[in-house]
Amino acid sequence: MDLTDLPGTRLLPATPADAAELLVLQRCCWVEEALLNNTLDIPALHESLDDIRADLTSWHVSLVRQGPRLIAAVRGRLTGDAWEIGRLMVAPDLAGRGLGRRLLAHVETAAPAEATRFELFTGAASKRNITLYERAGYTLTTQPGPANGHIAHAVFLVKPRSRGDAGA
Repeated sequence: MDLTDLPGTRLLPATPADAAELLVLQRCCWVEEALLNNTLDIPALHESLDDIRADLTSWHVSLVRQGPRLIAAVRGRLTGDAWEIGRLMVAPDLAGRGLGRRLLAHVETAAPAEATRFELFTGAASKRNITLYERAGYTLTTQPGPANGHIAHAVFLVKPRSRGDAGA
């Protein structure tokens, strides 16, 4: 099962024209996390539309659209020898259908050959996200990663890259 097996679904690279929708999806996901976890200990809503556009130049960003609607997104970039994964987002009304798991597998496959491990972070109270990542082979670590050193209430997870993982 891949990302395009849902009816009317397409996997696409993000463009600057997608920035506003990415920002809205991000905020919807953060609000859902706050409601699910009964806490406001989520990353600060500090990004702007310009920040999202700038990220598109330094991150490999993949979108999933169902018809015209943006339903999921993820990004990855090489930082040293690690493939840093960020902003794995699934529209709240589609959560629990395996889209996040498939999107995570997709971004791992997109990692360049020189990446020796995968790194990501999520909110410390994000039980659903932590479960998803642990089931995919990630391990919580106390070592702060480059991405979450400045974000309060986040946990860092790592996964060594196996020899069978294909590089882009």
